[in-house]
Amino acid sequence: MQSLSVQAVLVGGVVVAAFLVYVPFGLVAYGRLQLGMQALATPRAVVDKLPAYAQRATWAHQNSFEAFTLFAAACLLAYVTGITGGWVMGAVIAHLSARLLYSIFYILNVPLLRSLMFGIGSLSSATLMISSFLKVF
Repeated sequence: MQSLSVQAVLVGGVVVAAFLVYVPFGLVAYGRLQLGMQALATPRAVVDKLPAYAQRATWAHQNSFEAFTLFAAACLLAYVTGITGGWVMGAVIAHLSARLLYSIFYILNVPLLRSLMFGIGSLSSATLMISSFLKVF
């Protein structure tokens, strides 16, 4: 079996990260269903009325969009500049793993581990961006 190229991991990482944005939304939708039609009519206005787990899932979902934009840009920079190496793949895998665990820890209300996963994900994106910058200059 052939191993994946760095370029495939970078592109695949963006696709998986886009999917991970919506992982917490299943619990948001379930919480909204418990509220009935009011939640359908005014989805942004009912966040305070959702059960606590669904509120945290909403916040995890929103934060995932923010993290995705930086990660996607970092992967595209790495792809365009052609940086290679196992550490590039490691940064992608670390980001994806951390973001999945971030949502889980957020929903379960484990702030310390959630913050740690946020840091790992952010550091992974920064690593890709800085490496791309250094390759160009």
